[in-house]
Amino acid sequence: MIGAQTQALIGGKDGRVMAVQFKDGSEVPADLVVMAAGIRPNTELALKIGLHCGPQNRGGIVVNDTMQTITDPRIYSVGECAAHRGIAYGLVAPLFEQGKVCATHLARVGIGRYPGSQVSTKLKVTGIDLFSAGDFLGGQDAEEIVLSDPVGGVYKKLVIRDERLVGACLYGDTVDGAWYFSLLREGCKISDIRESLMFGQSHIGDSGHEGQSRAQAMAASEEVCGCNGVTKGAICRAIKEKGLFTLDDVRRHTKASASCGSCTGLVEQILMFTAGGDYSAAPTKKAMCGCTDFSHDDVRRAIRTPLPDGTRLLSIAAVYQALEWRNPTGCASCRPAVNYYLLSTWPRETVDDPQSRFINERAHANIQKDGTFSVVPRIWGGETSAAELRRIADVVDKYRIPTVKVTGGQRIDLLGVKKEDLPKVWRDLDMPSGHAYAKALRTVKTCVGSEWCRFGTQDSTRMGKELERALWRMYAPHKVKLAVSGCPRNCAESGIKDVGVIGVDSGWEIYVAGNGGIKTEVAQFLVRVATHAEVLEYAGAFLQLYREEGWYLERTVHYVARVGIDSVRKRVVEDATNRRALWERLQFALDKEPAPWSEPLRAGVDLRQFEKLAV
Repeated sequence: MIGAQTQALIGGKDGRVMAVQFKDGSEVPADLVVMAAGIRPNTELALKIGLHCGPQNRGGIVVNDTMQTITDPRIYSVGECAAHRGIAYGLVAPLFEQGKVCATHLARVGIGRYPGSQVSTKLKVTGIDLFSAGDFLGGQDAEEIVLSDPVGGVYKKLVIRDERLVGACLYGDTVDGAWYFSLLREGCKISDIRESLMFGQSHIGDSGHEGQSRAQAMAASEEVCGCNGVTKGAICRAIKEKGLFTLDDVRRHTKASASCGSCTGLVEQILMFTAGGDYSAAPTKKAMCGCTDFSHDDVRRAIRTPLPDGTRLLSIAAVYQALEWRNPTGCASCRPAVNYYLLSTWPRETVDDPQSRFINERAHANIQKDGTFSVVPRIWGGETSAAELRRIADVVDKYRIPTVKVTGGQRIDLLGVKKEDLPKVWRDLDMPSGHAYAKALRTVKTCVGSEWCRFGTQDSTRMGKELERALWRMYAPHKVKLAVSGCPRNCAESGIKDVGVIGVDSGWEIYVAGNGGIKTEVAQFLVRVATHAEVLEYAGAFLQLYREEGWYLERTVHYVARVGIDSVRKRVVEDATNRRALWERLQFALDKEPAPWSEPLRAGVDLRQFEKLAV
């Protein structure tokens, strides 16, 4: 049954499967169900531009030994979409081998050739140890050595051809998988070790089998991490030369055990006898990314601290140079973070780098799965007017926007906007950006409050609009959501927002560090105040503290958990001088912040990205 979609496995009274049910309601009786997932090369783009692909266009993009497509040598193909000598590999290790060859050619540092890969696989399912490599099926021209222990749950099968190991299948005990794979790849004759071959490397010579002795017995040239091609020697050198002490350190510097994780135990053993000590201990600080050993706090501190000559670090390149970044151009993890740290530390002095922002922030709209964008204009406190609604409706009709959706933040989302139409949509809406795409203030959700509600104790709508108008240009380490409820009934869900304000008889209660995402977190009480001005000052001071100390992509809930709510209260509530200074710094930073939709050039929006390319 091709293309059938499984909906459920039907169990019998004995707890065993008795049938498979499909989404159309039909069922097929079954005593045993085997689930498997494979890969199919995606050749759609290649076919569109005329590249030759394998049989029935499902065999991958055909490449030669230098990973160039045979149709056009200017185009390279690597990985699961490529077909080399009739094989499309669906594994990670061949991709890395192909990538090295391709990189050699692109960098013009020599001529590399890819002869193909000997592959091994290890099932990554908790509680199931299964390893296979090479031609483990064998055949009439091959010999098979089999060990079967059903009671112990162990099965081993070795396939030998011309006195060489050509295949292996291990179940239950896979500790020698890497050793068998090395024998298979090297093509060594196994005549001298044939009698002990089935019992593993521990029975060859005098080495032990378990714990550190297993790792110590390995030669430096033996591969530990098949996914990334990392040898024992490379790991030992990194540990000794760089003073590595934890598993995370080894992963960051060598990539060993950073992919599937099946070699983690072996890497830990190597750490134990090479570095000594508690190899599993958590590092005292976490590096920002693989480009540096500096943490987020280290980088923020360096940006804040003037250089010996009195100058400041005001550009990404200057930070990388001063801190001796391993990768002089950075990566997708550190560039946005450093760009934000510079902007939040030295507003009006640092120039924003749009290329260090994600696509959504460069286009100032949310990209959707079909390549179109969604546009969310800002609606202050969720309160709109007939004129705004007519303008939105006119834009929807004019640009044939297929979907209009009311969001959970009391706004209107226009879904399906073509990229080339974005500047015109912004112009015709003539409304500020809702920043639904950005690490910034998203929404200030409100209830109708005392203006309309008979239970309302405070005017929550006016308070919400005041907060949003004061903060709407604010970028932050992560998205920020606020809410204002007019009474403790909390209709605006203030208790799960980054900043929640609740009206009470005596004024307002302010809560911080709530989260309504994957893991709901209730906001923590910060302070009770009497006036609107105090709400603005306390909320703004907390958000500026978060802006100055939060790590990039760290939500307020995680920031407060890291520094402690007592620390926040001490600096925002108890220290009035510091609170006012924080609030003033935030106002200074936001005062000249350009509006991206109405001031695209000041905001650094490259309008060329919206030009429709001729096909």
